[in-house]
Amino acid sequence: MSSQGIGFGKVILFGEHFVVYGLPAIASAIDSRTVATVEKSKSYELVDNRPETPGYKKEKFSQQEESLKIIFNTMKIDPVKTPVKIVLGGDLVAASGLGASAASCVAIARALSKEFGLGLNDEQINSVAYEGEKGYHGTPSGIDNTAATYGGLIWFWKGTPPVMERIPLRQPVEIVMADTGITANTTEVVGGVKKRKEAEPEKFKKIFMEEEKLLADARAALEAMDLQRVGKLMDRNHELLREIGVCLSIPRAAQAQWARK
Repeated sequence: MSSQGIGFGKVILFGEHFVVYGLPAIASAIDSRTVATVEKSKSYELVDNRPETPGYKKEKFSQQEESLKIIFNTMKIDPVKTPVKIVLGGDLVAASGLGASAASCVAIARALSKEFGLGLNDEQINSVAYEGEKGYHGTPSGIDNTAATYGGLIWFWKGTPPVMERIPLRQPVEIVMADTGITANTTEVVGGVKKRKEAEPEKFKKIFMEEEKLLADARAALEAMDLQRVGKLMDRNHELLREIGVCLSIPRAAQAQWARK
């Protein structure tokens, strides 16, 4: 017999990266998920059958191994004494920006909890997944694993302890996501922003103040289902990310080409 666990993919609508520095963020789980199957075996084995952006799993393999070590240690499971076979699948594409690592951490933690009869609740699963995310991101904000664990649309604030509030929507909303095919190294991105912030503190202070106000406006717009306002705020959110060096701007020629399609 084997045990299964799931973890939801996610998209951060507002506050991506800013959440690392203590600002709130708004994230939504998506209806794609990672499924982990775990069963006791004669030897430890990991089989990763997730669909992927080409090269993603190879690029993240060493981080994945480190993450699994942390998860086993946190859950006090010794894969040498009690070997397991872990199979990852599901319809969530392993790609940067979709919370693929967090979804796999949550799915694996849930499956291990069931297989070893640990009876972990969602809060405990979320804590394990947060630890597992350290293998990928160094110092994660906690927003990805929270969305992967609980699902829904959430207002998240990194703190001690973190704050999570559900944002109710009057009706479902469709989100269109595009994949550049580029596998990002989150640890490097975080380090780069930290250096720029230290070099230009006044510039970053103004950007962070604007982002904090934007986040409050975005939450109000979502609760009012003012999607046109939400869209405009998302555009400005992207510009602020570009200003701190996280995102690239879209060339005007490309914008015009897309507008004609």
